[in-house]
Amino acid sequence: MNPRLDLLQSYPFQRLSDLLSGHQPPSGRSPVSLHIGEPKHPTPAFIREALAGNLDGLSNYPATLGSDTLRQAIAQWIAQRYGIPAPDAATQILPINGSREGLFAFAQAVIDNRRPDPVVVCPNPFYQIYEGAALLAGAHPEFIHTLPGNGYAYDPGQLPEAVWRRVQLIYVCSPGNPTGKVLTLADWKTIFEYADRHECVIAADECYSEIYFDEKHPPLGALAAAAQLGRSDYRNLVVFSSLSKRSNVPGMRSGFVAGDAAVLKKFYLYRTYHGGAMSPPVQAASIAAWQNEAHVVENRALYREKFKAVIEILRPVLPAEWPDAAFYLWLRTPIDDVDFTRRLYAAEGVSVLPGSYLAREARGINPGTGRVRIALVASPAECADAAQRMRRFTAAL
Repeated sequence: MNPRLDLLQSYPFQRLSDLLSGHQPPSGRSPVSLHIGEPKHPTPAFIREALAGNLDGLSNYPATLGSDTLRQAIAQWIAQRYGIPAPDAATQILPINGSREGLFAFAQAVIDNRRPDPVVVCPNPFYQIYEGAALLAGAHPEFIHTLPGNGYAYDPGQLPEAVWRRVQLIYVCSPGNPTGKVLTLADWKTIFEYADRHECVIAADECYSEIYFDEKHPPLGALAAAAQLGRSDYRNLVVFSSLSKRSNVPGMRSGFVAGDAAVLKKFYLYRTYHGGAMSPPVQAASIAAWQNEAHVVENRALYREKFKAVIEILRPVLPAEWPDAAFYLWLRTPIDDVDFTRRLYAAEGVSVLPGSYLAREARGINPGTGRVRIALVASPAECADAAQRMRRFTAAL
């Protein structure tokens, strides 16, 4: 077996399952799961209909490039969403089977092990796929802490030049998981400068880009930032996006990668061997989803409703604040985050995720310690009920 598999740590949800094993909610209190970022809003009927209406496509092998119609729909969505020229659908867009699959596969294609001691930079806390992708590609992950003291900024200056000289790939997540931080144009300018100086590729994870609260001010995306900074060729930049959160179709596994045509040409070659082609029925449903914004506006309205209710309930006992975007609350706990999680579930049946499970200790810091991530993915009534339970539990500590 590949010895690099031994470098992988248990996934956060497996660790949570082990932590809560043997504990049951009190009698009469049904469990409420707020630990996993799995959208629970109903899948729109028109997407289901498009999927079901194209099942004849199952009789054909799908093309790795996807259909021209799908790539054109994605390119037009990017142009409309970010107010930039549409990327070239033939060379700057590839469909992927959800952002998770793409983010992992990308590192395998990018890392050049002929160069000594390759490094992949990740935010910390982070989506664990970044770390696993780096390790299995033969690279060493290095972490940039995103901390409340500087507004969860992504500061490349935390790592010394000796490390940056070995960096080949930079993972960036905006809006951030779990902080909800949206990077500014100045942030992107700095990241681009580091990527240029050290000849590394940026993988921008934007799977939460469509969960935000002000309809007039959507989050800045990496492609838009590049265009504003005169980088219209998107050199050394690729962006990963997904329909899972935007359109409530996590089981459909549909997304895209867009950006630097030269990088995507090589990634496409990798994918022809990797076997990551999207099935024709999913392509048809994805086209329908990318071409419709009304359901996304309705989706955001539900999240606004939940954030407003939950924050008002929690604020007397926990310092709950609105994130820039995404559907997480990143809360400081009055006791150890792991102990808080275990005791909350035992007392109230509400499952959250310890922040320390989402981060790694580096340079003497684990930025997730003393925090929990709460995913407001359940119904408004369930989220409000869970918040009341958390308030009761915390007030009794």
